[in-house]
Amino acid sequence: MGSFAARLAETAPSWGRAVAPLAEWVARVLWKTTSRPGRRCAPATRLTQDHRRQAKEAVAPIRPKLPPRPPSVCRGCGASIKYGRTYCPSCGVTFSRESLIELAKVGRVAGHSPEARNRQAEKQRQHAAAVKSWHPSNKPEWLTEKVFRERIQPRLAAITVPVISSTLGISEPYASLIRAKRYLPHPRHWQTLAGLVGISCK
Repeated sequence: MGSFAARLAETAPSWGRAVAPLAEWVARVLWKTTSRPGRRCAPATRLTQDHRRQAKEAVAPIRPKLPPRPPSVCRGCGASIKYGRTYCPSCGVTFSRESLIELAKVGRVAGHSPEARNRQAEKQRQHAAAVKSWHPSNKPEWLTEKVFRERIQPRLAAITVPVISSTLGISEPYASLIRAKRYLPHPRHWQTLAGLVGISCK
C-alpha cells in the first residue's frame, strides 16, 4: 500500500493541473451568484494563472507594420535598380562622364584665375632661379645622363607621382611625365631622384 501511495502522490501535479480549470470555473459561477458591491473584478485565478497571461497579452507591444518600400528606379531612364543605387549601369557611365566634364571645366576656370596665375608665375620664377644658380660641378661625376636614364629613371615606376612631385617641388603632371620616361628632368634633380630610388653611388 505504501508503494502505491507513493506512486499516486507522484501524479498529484498532473491531477492538480487537470482539476484546476474546473475548480476556478466553480469559483466564478458561485461568485456571480453573490452580491458584492465593493468588488467588481472576478476571483483570482491562482491555479491556472489565466488573469496573468491575459494581462501580459494585453500589455504586449504591438509592432507597427512598416509601409512597403517604394521601388528603386534609375533617375535617368526609370529602369528598376537595386536599392541604394541612383542610376543603372548604362546611365551611370553617362552621368559619370558628364560629371567629369563639368569638373574639368571648373578646374580650368579655377586654373586661370588671377590667384592661380600668380602662383604659377611665382613657381616659375623659383625654378628659373634654381636653374640659374645650379652648376654642373654640383652633380657627382658618376651621375651622367646615361646613368640616370638606364639606372634611375626606370626605377621611378615604383614611386608614386605625388611622392615625386612633393620631393622635387614640381607639379604632378610634370612628375608623371618624368616617371613615364617621357621627359628628362633638369640635372639638378638627378641626385635627389637617385636617392629616392635608393642609388647613392656608381
